[in-house]
Amino acid sequence: MGPAHGVPAARQAAAGERVLPARHWRLQTVIAVMKLRDYAQLMRLHRPIGILLLLWPTLWGLWFAGEGRPDLHIFIVFVLGVVLMRSAGCVINDYADRDFDPHVERTRERPIAAGRVSPREALALFAVLCLVAFALVLTLNPLTILLSLAGAFLAASYPFLKRYTHLPQFYLGVAFGWGIPMAFAAQTGSVPPLAWVLFAANVFWSVAYDTAYAMVDREDDLKVGVKSTAILFGRYDRLLIGVFHALTIALLAIAGALAARGFLYYVGLAAAALFALYQQYLIRSRERDGCFKAFLDNNRFGAVVFAGLALDYWSRVL
Repeated sequence: MGPAHGVPAARQAAAGERVLPARHWRLQTVIAVMKLRDYAQLMRLHRPIGILLLLWPTLWGLWFAGEGRPDLHIFIVFVLGVVLMRSAGCVINDYADRDFDPHVERTRERPIAAGRVSPREALALFAVLCLVAFALVLTLNPLTILLSLAGAFLAASYPFLKRYTHLPQFYLGVAFGWGIPMAFAAQTGSVPPLAWVLFAANVFWSVAYDTAYAMVDREDDLKVGVKSTAILFGRYDRLLIGVFHALTIALLAIAGALAARGFLYYVGLAAAALFALYQQYLIRSRERDGCFKAFLDNNRFGAVVFAGLALDYWSRVL
């Protein structure tokens, strides 16, 4: 009887041994998926507005530099670079703000602030993203490679400025606009005055939209000691946002004149001006929701400028 009873017991034990590894594998898979989700959230892949705000000026630069026909390889490298470097910028931003974010309503659930991603993991992810982006740039010419090193420094250093100056939005404009001289360098091998006019336009545009964004967190930032143009401008915030939008459109018009652009390009600028006016309406009461909507609306501002530029070049080809 002993052996007869022992066989089922042995089978059960063997089955149990098979079940445990299977359960362990499923658990590890779930953990890995959750970690990847946290990394994606840290990179803001679920909120592509930052990628778009970096993409539009990069496309402006590529289309101006390539006279409406940018090289396909260069185009692919820059689009992928936008995604990678914007993601890297978000990672290093949350690393820099890891002591502030838990005290701000909008940011307390971010992966590092909530403890789901460690600071060491964040730095490793930032390094990987930068290395992949740099590997792409290595396929371009030496001037573009050199400029990319400055771009990496800008992306890495921007988040730390809000501790020391009320003007981090200007620095953000420099960082977000750096793709413009890089685009000209990649496409033409030089960085002409036209590139710097576009670059200046993007700096002013970035200050306009990022000030609206900073208005969302102004009360929390005052409590934790974070500086911004929203705090610096105070009751003149709406006025100065309007001024910076106006400067952006004026410089884009100058760029159009330098490049001998036509009617459709200026139609795009007129549409952008209407969106800027609409944003003034959104921030009229300085409420969080309105300011955030104004920030998001800058995607349409950048898109119509590019649409006008692309259509203008396309119409000349026909």
